[in-house]
Amino acid sequence: MEQIAQFRFKKLLRTALATLAIVLAFGAAPVLAATDAPSATAMDQDPEAKAILMKMAEFIAKAPAFSMTLRSGYDAIQEDGQYIEFGEKRRILLQRPDLLRVETERSDGEQNLLLFDGKEITAFKAEDNVYSRIEKPGTVDDALVYLVRDLQFTLPLARLLHTGFPQQMKKKLTAISYVEENTLFDVVTDHLAIRSEGVDMQLWVAQGNEPLPRRVILTYMNAPGQPQFRGDFSDWSLSPKVATDSFSFTPPKDAEKIPVIARVRQKGSLPVQKGDK
Repeated sequence: MEQIAQFRFKKLLRTALATLAIVLAFGAAPVLAATDAPSATAMDQDPEAKAILMKMAEFIAKAPAFSMTLRSGYDAIQEDGQYIEFGEKRRILLQRPDLLRVETERSDGEQNLLLFDGKEITAFKAEDNVYSRIEKPGTVDDALVYLVRDLQFTLPLARLLHTGFPQQMKKKLTAISYVEENTLFDVVTDHLAIRSEGVDMQLWVAQGNEPLPRRVILTYMNAPGQPQFRGDFSDWSLSPKVATDSFSFTPPKDAEKIPVIARVRQKGSLPVQKGDK
């Protein structure tokens, strides 16, 4: 039974955490890991383009709070070679240091919710009316590191939400160039072409005092068929309206709570199990 409970929780949490996956990925290595990408030569990095990228990363990392909507699509290559696109819409609300809410609606109608309130991580899957909670006191940064390092989830978007975002960008970047000034968004943007090990990235960053990303395209160069991920950011707010219950969760009627059994490795100790309380 314990193994079944652990599997069901991880399956649920993986579904909810899909809300954080893929975007702004620089390769498949776990986010927030202390690994350095190969260094690029000076001629591989356009100073103007790099300055725009770092300004964006530092601006987001220092924001006390923000909310935004992300509409995304990703390629699922079929056995016969045809590319099929599936999509998701995410609504992200972050309030530093310790509050995070991510609502996801998939193209097939499935809805999921991920919450962090400074004390617990909660994952809810509406279709099955099931949820799980795991204790993790601390900041959003702590929760993201815990999810990636200890629960071993790959959460590329965690970089965008982590205060160490600028440092991570510097580590993963191998080449960057300026493409053009783009006028097709609601604001003028700078179009950047970025490379890291295994991933080509295009990024559109708003000009002006709020250098926020508006669009991203990722091409996974080493994956079969070189599939792409495409995402559009909208509804940015740096002073979002936060309801009193935005980061709390009240289970719906008859919702099933799945026990949490997660292995956590602590410094100087063997893996131990934490039960849900």
